[in-house]
Amino acid sequence: MGKTTLLEHLVPELKARGMVVSVIKHSHKDLDIDRPGKDSYRLRETGCQEVLVMGRRRWVLMHELSEDNEPPLHQLLDKLQACDLVLIEEGVPNFV
Repeated sequence: MGKTTLLEHLVPELKARGMVVSVIKHSHKDLDIDRPGKDSYRLRETGCQEVLVMGRRRWVLMHELSEDNEPPLHQLLDKLQACDLVLIEEGVPNFV
């Protein structure tokens, strides 16, 4: 398909032109960036609605969804910081 490869080339070009770019990537797979045994995984398993993990160079917010309850795109856009352009890599039809 080449969607990610295209974005890998496009984002640096846009950034070189002074643009602040964000990406929303939609996956048709179950997404799990946590690993069993890690503190964030253990805390999430307690039943938290959200777990925010912060490090020295980045942070990530994990939000638990009920089955087949993906938020609409406008709600996800509201969570992003101000930027010049949001690129959306869609993995499932009807996401946008």
